[in-house]
Amino acid sequence: MRRLPPLGAIEAFVAVARLGSVKTAAQELALSAPALSRRVQSLERFIGKPLFDRRHQAMVPNADGDRLLTQIAPVLDQLSDAVESLTSGTEVLRLRLGILPLFASQRLFPQLGRLRAAHPELHLDIDTAGHGVSRLGEGLDVAIVLAREIDPGLYARRLDRNRVYVIGARSLLERPDPVTRPAQLSQLTALLHRDMPDTFTAWRQAAGLENIEPIAIDHFDSGALMLEAAAQGLGIAFMLESHFEDANDDRLVRLFDIDVESPYSYWFVCRPRALQTRPVRLFHDWLIATLGAG
Repeated sequence: MRRLPPLGAIEAFVAVARLGSVKTAAQELALSAPALSRRVQSLERFIGKPLFDRRHQAMVPNADGDRLLTQIAPVLDQLSDAVESLTSGTEVLRLRLGILPLFASQRLFPQLGRLRAAHPELHLDIDTAGHGVSRLGEGLDVAIVLAREIDPGLYARRLDRNRVYVIGARSLLERPDPVTRPAQLSQLTALLHRDMPDTFTAWRQAAGLENIEPIAIDHFDSGALMLEAAAQGLGIAFMLESHFEDANDDRLVRLFDIDVESPYSYWFVCRPRALQTRPVRLFHDWLIATLGAG
């Protein structure tokens, strides 16, 4: 049998590679930072080459580190699940899901009780860090992402079709000069999500207002915070119809009755081979049956 590096060294490497920080990884593994560093160094000595670019307060996997992480992380996760299943006395299937917080809170979490009832053995590890597609196979089994289109090399299933809504505070309709005309956009700040940068452009073109510019464009990486900013009167949010309907917030109104198809959709995405695993297949089939597909 070929000699393998210590499991603790492999575990330390995966934790640092995923978290990007020795300190954070040490906390997760209940080790001191020096002890964790020694484990990573022992793996590098075993392999005979460095696995990280060491930067100020950060550890970034180099090309060799990325290649090793891609190959070894899923195996370590499967080993962890196997041990958990044996020690708990019940079957445990674990799915590592990358998801945007707003979709999770509005669409997924209200339905998770049904998933648990249907498949009590399936447990989800939720990751909202973003860049889900690029991390498939490297800590994530599945991602639910907001995108125009998906790399054809991946398995993808569209979860919805949407329209772009202009969402603002109800007070915008109650002030002396209510915001009822698209041309009034020049007096307002536009709020855009970084994952949907073209929503404003698509809406503006459909409205025939290509030349109009808002006072400013503020960017967010949180849909929930965008909705709150709009409710507080900090700007008008260019988001999806489902975001507005699911928010069910009396402080918010839809502005300008202009129908614009969204260039973005929510997608279920995974690597094709992942769909052959039981946790991914169970979650995929349940998700499609529960939320439907556009």
